Amino acid sequence: MGVTGAVGQELLALLSQRKFPVAELRPLASARSAGGKVSFGGKDWVIQEATPDAFAGLDFAIFSAGGSVSLALAHEAVKRGCTVIDNSSAFRMQTDVPLVVPEINAEALDAHRGIIANPNCSTAIALMGLTPLHRAFGLKRFVASTYQAVSGTGAEAMRELDTQVRAWVKGESSPPKVYPHTIAFNVIPHVDSFLEDGYTKEEMKMLHEGRKILGHPTLRVTTTCVRVPVFRAHSIAISAEFERPVDLAVARRVINEFPGTELCDNPSTKTYPMPLDYAGKEKCGVGRLRKDSLFDNGLSLWICGDQLWKGAALNAVQIAEALVARGKLRIT
Repeated sequence: MGVTGAVGQELLALLSQRKFPVAELRPLASARSAGGKVSFGGKDWVIQEATPDAFAGLDFAIFSAGGSVSLALAHEAVKRGCTVIDNSSAFRMQTDVPLVVPEINAEALDAHRGIIANPNCSTAIALMGLTPLHRAFGLKRFVASTYQAVSGTGAEAMRELDTQVRAWVKGESSPPKVYPHTIAFNVIPHVDSFLEDGYTKEEMKMLHEGRKILGHPTLRVTTTCVRVPVFRAHSIAISAEFERPVDLAVARRVINEFPGTELCDNPSTKTYPMPLDYAGKEKCGVGRLRKDSLFDNGLSLWICGDQLWKGAALNAVQIAEALVARGKLRIT
């Protein structure tokens, strides 16, 4: 669902790349895109309009078309025997909907009732770096500052950045349309809508979704989310406090051993994760590890990950793979 969007296109590529077993692909989109075609598995598949009956006979559907579409159609898909993996925020905090990063809490899939939620992109990437440390030292709280790529907003935002850069080179102007301010050669400390307390919805997702995924209701988090002129892959700077003293050698080891995460941390060779290196990469990179000078039992770190992949499409495919592996694809 949402096959013509940025995440939808990445989903098709990943399903093919990971050789996910597909007998029939049913590309769904709005009525405007119906009748077009997408290529997958050496065949062209006709895009259909997303209606309730379009889900009949399917094993599962991956929704990547926004919260309003998910709210309108996800339960309709479930009624027709289809398991839904939803990339929007529509169901993430519902108590009967698992919120899953397979490397962290795949066991939550066992209790699903037809809908599984994919977490926010920044939350997923942050937790890929923090989870092995949490298991080793006991996470208490953390401060996060995100550096979020424009692809997190979608294909139109990527075009806006490209257009503004080209205009700048020519000495011309290109007024913003997607963002409230020019994004080229700028940073915008504003992702999602503002709440009454001054935080944005995106910033609060790190707290609420982090607690749910980790099963850690007392976790404390404060976040500042920033949009940066990078096409793809988010970066996050984190200062975290733990229950127990942090041993840097152990921290490096558990990060490198954690599935889906790799250590990229060598100051002497100026080696650290960067968006250019992690765009189109399955693993998240963690570097700049150092004892934090603010927190007791503290550690500071830097994480990079492709938000179109681990923050969306890849995580959704991994959920589908885990459902099959655990025998939980069909609703019981």
